[in-house]
Amino acid sequence: MTVLTSALDPGSPDHRANREAMLAKLADLEAEHAKALAGGGEKYVERHRKRGKLLARERIELLLDPDTPFLELSPLAAWGSDYAVGASLVTGIGVVEGVECLITANDPTVRGGASNPWSLKKALRANDIALANRLPCISLVESGGADLPSQKEIFIPGGAVFRDLTRLSAAGIPTLAVVFGNSTAGGAYIPGMSDHVIMVKERAKVFLGGPPLVKMATGEESDDESLGGAEMHARVSGLADHFAVDEHDALRQARRVVARLNHRKAYGDPGPAEPPKYDADELLGIVPGDLRSPFDPREVIARIVDASDFDEFKPLYGPSLTTGWAALHGYPIGILANARGVLFSEESQKAAQFIQLANQRDIPLLFLHNTTGYMVGREYEQGGIIKHGALMINSVSNSRVPHLSVLMGASYGAGHYGMCGRAYDPRFLFAWPSAKSAVMGPQQLAGVLSIVARQSAAAKGRPYDDEADAALRAMVEQQIESESLPMFLSGRLYDDGVIDPRDTRTVLGLCLSAIHTAPYEGARGGFGVFRM
Repeated sequence: MTVLTSALDPGSPDHRANREAMLAKLADLEAEHAKALAGGGEKYVERHRKRGKLLARERIELLLDPDTPFLELSPLAAWGSDYAVGASLVTGIGVVEGVECLITANDPTVRGGASNPWSLKKALRANDIALANRLPCISLVESGGADLPSQKEIFIPGGAVFRDLTRLSAAGIPTLAVVFGNSTAGGAYIPGMSDHVIMVKERAKVFLGGPPLVKMATGEESDDESLGGAEMHARVSGLADHFAVDEHDALRQARRVVARLNHRKAYGDPGPAEPPKYDADELLGIVPGDLRSPFDPREVIARIVDASDFDEFKPLYGPSLTTGWAALHGYPIGILANARGVLFSEESQKAAQFIQLANQRDIPLLFLHNTTGYMVGREYEQGGIIKHGALMINSVSNSRVPHLSVLMGASYGAGHYGMCGRAYDPRFLFAWPSAKSAVMGPQQLAGVLSIVARQSAAAKGRPYDDEADAALRAMVEQQIESESLPMFLSGRLYDDGVIDPRDTRTVLGLCLSAIHTAPYEGARGGFGVFRM
């Protein structure tokens, strides 16, 4: 076995300082997660409970197999916007009757569960995950439809939610809707386009137009139950496949539907795996507070892979990128991890070869980010950094094995692309609270703007205001710093969640298990033209 040897000293001042900084960031993160858990606030939660209804996460908990984890996705969606943190929707992956499922649940305590632009983005991301990994979809529905004041941002792209349901079904991926309350207007198409539908007695209301709209449109007098109640849909329209007497009964029936799906994973259970040799708690002190300071990613790898066993590939070549083979919760995996931040030509070529090898062997890839981007300067431009960086990005773009990404530290510039950032469709992407991502670092970006402005003034023969320049640089640095933080990026769904570093192995294990529900095969060619 090639067990990694750790040189980390948990008692060192640097490690203790890094740990304290990380714990402070985790406390901030916990406070933001608490906002999502609070839903619409105490008033609306209490009103919901007085109606005898369960909260969204309580419904999920009763749906899942006992004592099994739930990997919640995008919990900070809408952070920093005018909408509630969490975007009135809960999404994630959990096990129901032994089957890994993608679960979505409206939070009716937030504006009645109405969908806003961030709810839509979150739902579409969940659908992408379900389709890529062939996960059955369970929708726990209670929503008044679109948040009408923001309809201009929802109506046109919102049709993709219904399109996705039909494509999932066409691909043989089961879809199930459990309706607990309102599912009106466009929302009626969620059960309308699902393979299986369960409705709760005297609670579910599914109609394209409610009584007021029907009165306005046709002059017809009607009531909720005759127009779209659960009993009507079970007895008359046939939209409801199952009629539940209450919420608990609906969730019980949903579990029975999943039990009868005959939905199988493409790959078998990998079996038991030996845990890492080193304590995951030590991950808290690895990333420096100043991301310009390098750290050894092998210390991270040693604390997340099985038995801390890692076979490094080309260890002496391109040392700013660590590559190698390991297993994680029994699943084979190839790892690319930034070591010293900057990517040179050697690292780019090494990465491209390693990605090709993973595709030849059908091995998923894990990208651990801490990069400031590709190296710049006359020597490196003349040495071909553009074509070599393009070689790495080409390989990532056309690789067909599943990719996982974790942003640990910096993830700047085209290095973010080469390390499989969001635009390159990793199956899952998570960030640590220490991560930052932008076109470049705040100081560099502000400095570039300053240089350009100074050159422009000189070209026009005008004096340059150094005092105004200093104020501009400070403002730009502050803006870029705030826009590169993980909560800001997670709020815009540029990742699938900000996670505690100590949970990295567990989160990746859940993702790998989900990935192995769908068959995959690496690219055996078709990488496009490599500029040599």
